[in-house]
Amino acid sequence: MTEPGKPSDSASSNTSTSNTSTPQATAPAPAVMPATTQPRSARIRLVSSILFGGIALAGVLIVLYAWQLPPFSSPIESTENAQIRGQTTIISPQLSGYVFEVPVQDFQRVKEGDLLVRLDDRIYQQHLDQGLAQLGIQKAALENNLQQRRSAEATILQRQATVASAQAQSQKAAADLRRSSALVTDGSVSKSELDVTRAADAEAKAALAEAKATLEIARQDLQTVIVNRGSLEASVKNAEAAIELARIDLSNTRIIAPRDGQLGQIGTRLGAYVNSGAQLMALVPRPRWIIANMKETQMANVHLGQPVSFTVDALENLKMRGRVQRISPAAGSEFSLLPADNATGNFVKIAQRIPVRITVDDDQGDVDRLRPGMSVVVSIDTSQDGPVPPDPVDGSVDGSADQGR
Repeated sequence: MTEPGKPSDSASSNTSTSNTSTPQATAPAPAVMPATTQPRSARIRLVSSILFGGIALAGVLIVLYAWQLPPFSSPIESTENAQIRGQTTIISPQLSGYVFEVPVQDFQRVKEGDLLVRLDDRIYQQHLDQGLAQLGIQKAALENNLQQRRSAEATILQRQATVASAQAQSQKAAADLRRSSALVTDGSVSKSELDVTRAADAEAKAALAEAKATLEIARQDLQTVIVNRGSLEASVKNAEAAIELARIDLSNTRIIAPRDGQLGQIGTRLGAYVNSGAQLMALVPRPRWIIANMKETQMANVHLGQPVSFTVDALENLKMRGRVQRISPAAGSEFSLLPADNATGNFVKIAQRIPVRITVDDDQGDVDRLRPGMSVVVSIDTSQDGPVPPDPVDGSVDGSADQGR
Protein backbone atom coordinates (compact mmCIF):
# COMPACT_ATOMS: atom_id res chain seq x y z
CA MET A 1 0.00 0.00 0.00
CA THR A 2 1.13 3.49 -0.58
CA GLU A 3 0.25 6.69 1.05
CA PRO A 4 -2.03 8.91 -0.80
CA GLY A 5 -0.23 11.70 -2.69
CA LYS A 6 3.04 9.77 -2.88
CA PRO A 7 4.09 7.85 -5.91
CA SER A 8 4.89 4.26 -5.61
CA ASP A 9 8.43 2.92 -5.74
CA SER A 10 7.90 1.32 -9.08
CA ALA A 11 6.63 4.51 -10.48
CA SER A 12 9.62 6.45 -9.20
CA SER A 13 11.98 3.89 -10.54
CA ASN A 14 10.39 4.03 -13.92
CA THR A 15 10.58 7.73 -13.90
CA SER A 16 14.25 7.75 -13.02
CA THR A 17 14.95 5.16 -15.63
CA SER A 18 13.24 7.19 -18.23
CA ASN A 19 15.10 10.31 -17.15
CA THR A 20 18.48 8.68 -17.46
CA SER A 21 17.82 7.14 -20.79
CA THR A 22 16.45 10.25 -22.48
CA PRO A 23 19.75 12.12 -22.96
CA GLN A 24 21.35 9.16 -24.60
CA ALA A 25 18.47 8.86 -26.95
CA THR A 26 18.37 12.56 -28.00
CA ALA A 27 22.20 13.30 -28.32
CA PRO A 28 23.15 14.00 -31.99
CA ALA A 29 25.49 11.68 -33.72
CA PRO A 30 29.05 13.09 -34.45
CA ALA A 31 29.42 14.72 -37.91
CA VAL A 32 31.61 12.90 -40.32
CA MET A 33 33.94 15.36 -42.32
CA PRO A 34 34.02 14.87 -46.05
CA ALA A 35 37.27 13.68 -47.48
CA THR A 36 37.72 16.79 -49.75
CA THR A 37 37.41 19.61 -47.10
CA GLN A 38 41.05 19.71 -45.90
CA PRO A 39 42.69 19.98 -49.39
CA ARG A 40 40.26 22.75 -50.34
CA SER A 41 41.33 24.92 -47.36
CA ALA A 42 44.97 24.52 -48.34
CA ARG A 43 44.24 25.73 -51.86
CA ILE A 44 42.40 28.79 -50.50
CA ARG A 45 45.34 29.73 -48.30
CA LEU A 46 47.71 29.33 -51.25
CA VAL A 47 45.59 31.52 -53.52
CA SER A 48 45.28 34.17 -50.79
CA SER A 49 49.05 34.24 -50.26
CA ILE A 50 49.70 34.55 -53.99
CA LEU A 51 47.09 37.33 -54.30
CA PHE A 52 48.52 39.24 -51.32
CA GLY A 53 52.04 38.88 -52.66
CA GLY A 54 50.94 40.13 -56.08
CA ILE A 55 49.21 43.16 -54.57
CA ALA A 56 52.29 43.95 -52.44
CA LEU A 57 54.60 43.59 -55.45
CA ALA A 58 52.33 45.82 -57.52
CA GLY A 59 52.38 48.43 -54.76
CA VAL A 60 56.18 48.37 -54.57
CA LEU A 61 56.44 48.68 -58.35
CA ILE A 62 54.01 51.61 -58.34
CA VAL A 63 56.08 53.39 -55.66
CA LEU A 64 59.32 52.75 -57.57
CA TYR A 65 57.75 54.07 -60.77
CA ALA A 66 56.31 57.12 -59.04
CA TRP A 67 59.70 58.01 -57.56
CA GLN A 68 61.56 57.07 -60.75
CA LEU A 69 63.74 54.59 -58.91
CA PRO A 70 65.46 51.58 -60.53
CA PRO A 71 64.39 49.78 -62.58
CA PHE A 72 62.16 52.69 -63.66
CA SER A 73 64.82 55.45 -63.65
CA SER A 74 64.26 58.09 -66.35
CA PRO A 75 66.54 60.68 -68.02
CA ILE A 76 63.84 63.29 -67.32
CA GLU A 77 64.57 65.45 -64.27
CA SER A 78 61.46 67.28 -63.08
CA THR A 79 60.60 69.81 -60.41
CA GLU A 80 57.61 71.90 -59.41
CA ASN A 81 59.84 74.45 -57.68
CA ALA A 82 60.05 76.72 -60.70
CA GLN A 83 58.71 80.14 -61.64
CA ILE A 84 58.70 82.40 -64.65
CA ARG A 85 60.95 85.42 -64.25
CA GLY A 86 61.27 88.73 -66.06
CA GLN A 87 63.16 92.01 -65.84
CA THR A 88 60.67 93.79 -63.64
CA THR A 89 61.95 97.37 -63.35
CA ILE A 90 60.82 99.74 -60.62
CA ILE A 91 60.33 103.26 -61.98
CA SER A 92 61.37 105.94 -59.47
CA PRO A 93 62.19 109.66 -59.73
CA GLN A 94 65.66 111.07 -59.08
CA LEU A 95 64.13 114.32 -57.82
CA SER A 96 61.50 115.37 -55.33
CA GLY A 97 58.52 117.43 -56.36
CA TYR A 98 54.84 117.57 -57.19
CA VAL A 99 53.46 115.36 -59.93
CA PHE A 100 52.38 117.60 -62.79
CA GLU A 101 51.30 115.02 -65.37
CA VAL A 102 50.60 111.26 -65.50
CA PRO A 103 49.72 110.38 -69.12
CA VAL A 104 49.70 106.57 -68.65
CA GLN A 105 47.28 104.06 -67.15
CA ASP A 106 47.53 100.76 -65.30
CA PHE A 107 48.92 97.84 -67.36
CA GLN A 108 49.44 100.04 -70.42
CA ARG A 109 52.00 99.00 -73.04
CA VAL A 110 54.63 101.66 -73.69
CA LYS A 111 57.56 102.20 -76.03
CA GLU A 112 61.06 103.31 -75.13
CA GLY A 113 61.08 107.07 -74.53
CA ASP A 114 57.36 107.41 -73.81
CA LEU A 115 56.52 109.91 -71.05
CA LEU A 116 55.36 108.19 -67.87
CA VAL A 117 55.33 110.99 -65.27
CA ARG A 118 56.24 114.69 -65.35
CA LEU A 119 57.14 116.62 -62.22
CA ASP A 120 56.79 120.35 -61.63
CA ASP A 121 59.91 121.78 -63.33
CA ARG A 122 59.70 125.47 -62.44
CA ILE A 123 62.35 125.35 -59.69
CA TYR A 124 64.73 123.35 -61.86
CA GLN A 125 64.20 125.73 -64.77
CA GLN A 126 65.21 128.60 -62.51
CA HIS A 127 68.30 126.67 -61.45
CA LEU A 128 69.24 126.38 -65.11
CA ASP A 129 68.70 130.11 -65.72
CA GLN A 130 70.76 130.91 -62.64
CA GLY A 131 73.57 128.70 -63.89
CA LEU A 132 73.54 130.39 -67.28
CA ALA A 133 73.81 133.81 -65.63
CA GLN A 134 76.69 132.63 -63.46
CA LEU A 135 78.45 131.30 -66.54
CA GLY A 136 78.15 134.73 -68.15
CA ILE A 137 79.75 136.34 -65.11
CA GLN A 138 82.65 133.91 -65.13
CA LYS A 139 83.24 134.34 -68.86
CA ALA A 140 83.28 138.14 -68.40
CA ALA A 141 85.84 137.77 -65.63
CA LEU A 142 87.93 135.60 -67.93
CA GLU A 143 87.81 138.21 -70.67
CA ASN A 144 88.76 140.88 -68.12
CA ASN A 145 91.75 138.76 -67.14
CA LEU A 146 92.89 138.79 -70.75
CA GLN A 147 92.67 142.56 -70.78
CA GLN A 148 94.61 142.73 -67.50
CA ARG A 149 97.34 140.62 -69.04
CA ARG A 150 97.67 142.92 -72.00
CA SER A 151 97.84 145.91 -69.64
CA ALA A 152 100.49 144.17 -67.51
CA GLU A 153 102.57 143.41 -70.62
CA ALA A 154 102.36 147.09 -71.64
CA THR A 155 103.39 148.14 -68.15
CA ILE A 156 106.43 145.92 -68.40
CA LEU A 157 107.43 147.64 -71.64
CA GLN A 158 107.01 150.99 -69.94
CA ARG A 159 109.10 149.88 -66.96
CA GLN A 160 111.79 148.56 -69.30
CA ALA A 161 111.99 151.99 -70.98
CA THR A 162 112.26 153.61 -67.57
CA VAL A 163 115.10 151.27 -66.68
CA ALA A 164 116.87 152.14 -69.92
CA SER A 165 116.47 155.87 -69.22
CA ALA A 166 117.72 155.48 -65.64
CA GLN A 167 120.65 153.43 -66.86
CA ALA A 168 121.59 156.15 -69.36
CA GLN A 169 121.34 158.81 -66.64
CA SER A 170 123.49 156.64 -64.37
CA GLN A 171 126.14 156.26 -67.07
CA LYS A 172 126.16 160.04 -67.70
CA ALA A 173 126.48 160.77 -63.99
CA ALA A 174 129.33 158.29 -63.69
CA ALA A 175 131.15 159.93 -66.65
CA ASP A 176 130.66 163.39 -65.12
CA LEU A 177 132.06 162.12 -61.86
CA ARG A 178 135.15 160.74 -63.58
CA ARG A 179 135.82 164.01 -65.39
CA SER A 180 135.28 166.08 -62.30
CA SER A 181 137.58 163.83 -60.32
CA ALA A 182 140.30 164.29 -62.97
CA LEU A 183 139.87 168.09 -63.08
CA VAL A 184 139.75 168.63 -59.36
CA THR A 185 143.50 167.93 -59.06
CA ASP A 186 144.53 170.90 -61.20
CA GLY A 187 141.91 173.20 -59.69
CA SER A 188 139.71 173.39 -62.75
CA VAL A 189 136.79 172.04 -60.74
CA SER A 190 136.16 172.92 -57.18
CA LYS A 191 135.51 170.39 -54.48
CA SER A 192 131.96 171.58 -54.10
CA GLU A 193 131.28 170.91 -57.75
CA LEU A 194 132.83 167.46 -57.32
CA ASP A 195 130.44 166.81 -54.43
CA VAL A 196 127.51 167.84 -56.60
CA THR A 197 128.70 165.48 -59.32
CA ARG A 198 129.09 162.66 -56.84
CA ALA A 199 125.57 163.26 -55.53
CA ALA A 200 124.20 163.28 -59.07
CA ASP A 201 125.96 159.97 -59.74
CA ALA A 202 124.54 158.40 -56.57
CA GLU A 203 121.07 159.70 -57.40
CA ALA A 204 121.31 158.25 -60.91
CA LYS A 205 122.33 154.87 -59.51
CA ALA A 206 119.41 154.93 -57.06
CA ALA A 207 117.03 155.89 -59.87
CA LEU A 208 118.32 152.94 -61.92
CA ALA A 209 117.79 150.54 -59.01
CA GLU A 210 114.29 151.91 -58.49
CA ALA A 211 113.46 151.49 -62.19
CA LYS A 212 114.70 147.89 -62.10
CA ALA A 213 112.59 147.17 -59.01
CA THR A 214 109.54 148.70 -60.68
CA LEU A 215 110.18 146.51 -63.71
CA GLU A 216 110.30 143.41 -61.49
CA ILE A 217 107.01 144.42 -59.86
CA ALA A 218 105.42 144.73 -63.29
CA ARG A 219 106.69 141.28 -64.23
CA GLN A 220 105.25 139.81 -61.02
CA ASP A 221 101.94 141.54 -61.72
CA LEU A 222 101.89 139.85 -65.12
CA GLN A 223 102.57 136.48 -63.49
CA THR A 224 99.71 137.10 -61.06
CA VAL A 225 97.40 137.80 -63.96
CA ILE A 226 98.53 134.60 -65.70
CA VAL A 227 97.99 132.50 -62.56
CA ASN A 228 94.61 134.10 -61.94
CA ARG A 229 93.55 133.16 -65.46
CA GLY A 230 93.81 129.47 -64.55
CA SER A 231 91.47 130.05 -61.62
CA LEU A 232 89.04 131.95 -63.81
CA GLU A 233 89.09 129.20 -66.43
CA ALA A 234 88.31 126.67 -63.70
CA SER A 235 85.44 128.89 -62.56
CA VAL A 236 84.08 128.91 -66.11
CA LYS A 237 84.23 125.11 -66.26
CA ASN A 238 82.55 124.91 -62.87
CA ALA A 239 79.76 127.15 -64.10
CA GLU A 240 79.40 125.02 -67.24
CA ALA A 241 79.20 121.89 -65.07
CA ALA A 242 76.54 123.54 -62.90
CA ILE A 243 74.56 124.31 -66.05
CA GLU A 244 74.84 120.70 -67.22
CA LEU A 245 73.73 119.50 -63.79
CA ALA A 246 70.76 121.88 -63.91
CA ARG A 247 69.87 120.58 -67.37
CA ILE A 248 70.06 116.99 -66.09
CA ASP A 249 67.80 117.87 -63.17
CA LEU A 250 65.41 119.59 -65.54
CA SER A 251 65.35 116.58 -67.85
CA ASN A 252 64.82 114.26 -64.86
CA THR A 253 61.51 115.96 -64.20
CA ARG A 254 60.35 113.99 -67.24
CA ILE A 255 60.32 110.29 -66.27
CA ILE A 256 60.33 108.24 -69.46
CA ALA A 257 60.16 104.52 -70.24
CA PRO A 258 63.68 103.03 -70.37
CA ARG A 259 62.58 100.35 -72.85
CA ASP A 260 59.54 98.73 -74.44
CA GLY A 261 57.27 96.84 -72.09
CA GLN A 262 54.05 96.76 -70.09
CA LEU A 263 53.38 98.84 -67.01
CA GLY A 264 52.14 97.56 -63.68
CA GLN A 265 49.81 99.48 -61.42
CA ILE A 266 50.38 103.24 -61.31
CA GLY A 267 51.35 104.22 -57.78
CA THR A 268 51.03 108.01 -58.10
CA ARG A 269 48.43 110.51 -59.16
CA LEU A 270 48.28 114.11 -60.38
CA GLY A 271 49.21 116.60 -57.66
CA ALA A 272 50.89 114.09 -55.35
CA TYR A 273 54.24 114.98 -53.80
CA VAL A 274 56.88 112.31 -54.41
CA ASN A 275 60.32 111.95 -52.89
CA SER A 276 63.47 110.89 -54.64
CA GLY A 277 63.51 107.11 -54.99
CA ALA A 278 59.78 106.63 -54.37
CA GLN A 279 58.20 103.72 -56.27
CA LEU A 280 55.87 105.14 -58.89
CA MET A 281 55.19 102.08 -61.04
CA ALA A 282 56.80 98.95 -62.45
CA LEU A 283 57.76 98.20 -66.05
CA VAL A 284 57.92 94.61 -67.30
CA PRO A 285 59.68 94.19 -70.67
CA ARG A 286 59.02 91.24 -72.96
CA PRO A 287 61.98 88.90 -72.21
CA ARG A 288 60.90 85.89 -70.13
CA TRP A 289 62.83 83.00 -68.66
CA ILE A 290 62.40 80.34 -66.00
CA ILE A 291 64.30 79.74 -62.78
CA ALA A 292 63.99 76.10 -61.78
CA ASN A 293 65.34 75.17 -58.35
CA MET A 294 66.55 71.61 -58.92
CA LYS A 295 67.61 69.28 -56.13
CA GLU A 296 71.33 68.68 -55.97
CA THR A 297 70.67 64.97 -56.53
CA GLN A 298 69.12 65.84 -59.91
CA MET A 299 72.08 67.82 -61.25
CA ALA A 300 74.46 64.99 -62.16
CA ASN A 301 73.48 64.94 -65.85
CA VAL A 302 72.10 68.46 -66.31
CA HIS A 303 74.16 70.50 -68.81
CA LEU A 304 73.79 73.70 -70.79
CA GLY A 305 71.75 73.48 -73.98
CA GLN A 306 69.58 70.50 -72.96
CA PRO A 307 65.94 70.65 -74.10
CA VAL A 308 63.27 71.45 -71.52
CA SER A 309 59.52 71.05 -71.51
CA PHE A 310 57.33 72.77 -68.96
CA THR A 311 53.67 73.21 -68.17
CA VAL A 312 52.13 76.45 -66.95
CA ASP A 313 49.62 76.14 -64.13
CA ALA A 314 47.85 79.40 -64.99
CA LEU A 315 47.27 78.33 -68.62
CA GLU A 316 45.56 75.01 -67.88
CA ASN A 317 48.87 73.15 -67.86
CA LEU A 318 49.80 74.41 -71.32
CA LYS A 319 52.97 72.64 -72.43
CA MET A 320 55.81 74.75 -73.82
CA ARG A 321 59.47 74.34 -74.70
CA GLY A 322 62.81 75.84 -73.72
CA ARG A 323 66.49 75.09 -73.14
CA VAL A 324 68.92 75.17 -70.24
CA GLN A 325 70.88 78.40 -70.52
CA ARG A 326 72.72 78.89 -67.24
CA ILE A 327 73.39 77.05 -63.99
CA SER A 328 73.90 78.85 -60.71
CA PRO A 329 77.48 78.88 -59.36
CA ALA A 330 76.23 77.94 -55.89
CA ALA A 331 73.23 76.53 -54.07
CA GLY A 332 70.43 78.89 -53.20
CA SER A 333 71.25 78.68 -49.49
CA GLU A 334 74.62 80.33 -50.17
CA PHE A 335 72.84 83.53 -51.24
CA SER A 336 70.50 83.69 -48.25
CA LEU A 337 70.67 86.61 -45.85
CA LEU A 338 71.45 84.31 -42.91
CA PRO A 339 73.41 81.28 -44.15
CA ALA A 340 72.99 78.09 -42.14
CA ASP A 341 75.84 77.13 -39.79
CA ASN A 342 76.04 73.33 -39.75
CA ALA A 343 78.96 73.35 -37.32
CA THR A 344 76.68 73.93 -34.33
CA GLY A 345 73.82 71.89 -32.93
CA ASN A 346 72.31 68.77 -34.43
CA PHE A 347 72.68 68.22 -38.15
CA VAL A 348 69.84 67.12 -40.41
CA LYS A 349 70.82 66.58 -44.01
CA ILE A 350 68.53 68.40 -46.43
CA ALA A 351 68.85 68.26 -50.19
CA GLN A 352 70.00 71.66 -51.43
CA ARG A 353 68.51 73.44 -54.42
CA ILE A 354 70.56 74.58 -57.42
CA PRO A 355 68.89 77.35 -59.48
CA VAL A 356 68.87 76.66 -63.24
CA ARG A 357 67.98 79.37 -65.77
CA ILE A 358 65.90 78.17 -68.71
CA THR A 359 65.10 80.21 -71.80
CA VAL A 360 61.70 80.01 -73.48
CA ASP A 361 61.60 79.36 -77.23
CA ASP A 362 60.20 82.41 -79.01
CA ASP A 363 58.60 80.43 -81.84
CA GLN A 364 55.61 79.50 -79.66
CA GLY A 365 52.33 81.31 -80.03
CA ASP A 366 51.56 81.66 -76.33
CA VAL A 367 54.87 83.15 -75.20
CA ASP A 368 53.28 86.58 -74.73
CA ARG A 369 50.80 85.08 -72.29
CA LEU A 370 53.55 84.22 -69.82
CA ARG A 371 53.85 86.53 -66.85
CA PRO A 372 56.67 86.77 -64.29
CA GLY A 373 55.80 84.94 -61.11
CA MET A 374 53.73 82.18 -62.72
CA SER A 375 54.33 78.67 -61.40
CA VAL A 376 55.49 76.01 -63.84
CA VAL A 377 56.45 72.34 -63.74
CA VAL A 378 59.81 71.84 -65.46
CA SER A 379 61.13 68.63 -67.04
CA ILE A 380 64.73 68.56 -68.31
CA ASP A 381 65.66 65.84 -70.80
CA THR A 382 69.20 64.92 -69.77
CA SER A 383 69.56 62.37 -72.58
CA GLN A 384 69.86 65.08 -75.26
CA ASP A 385 72.30 67.91 -75.84
CA GLY A 386 72.00 71.08 -77.85
CA PRO A 387 73.46 74.53 -78.46
CA VAL A 388 73.56 76.99 -75.60
CA PRO A 389 70.75 79.50 -76.19
CA PRO A 390 71.78 83.17 -76.48
CA ASP A 391 70.87 85.69 -73.86
CA PRO A 392 67.45 87.21 -74.62
CA VAL A 393 68.72 90.72 -73.86
CA ASP A 394 72.11 91.17 -75.52
CA GLY A 395 72.40 87.97 -77.54
CA SER A 396 75.60 86.82 -75.84
CA VAL A 397 76.26 83.26 -74.73
CA ASP A 398 77.11 83.05 -71.06
CA GLY A 399 80.00 80.72 -70.37
CA SER A 400 81.09 77.47 -71.97
CA ALA A 401 79.82 73.96 -71.72
CA ASP A 402 82.49 73.19 -69.12
CA GLN A 403 81.18 75.93 -66.88
CA GLY A 404 77.71 74.45 -66.98
CA ARG A 405 78.73 70.94 -66.06
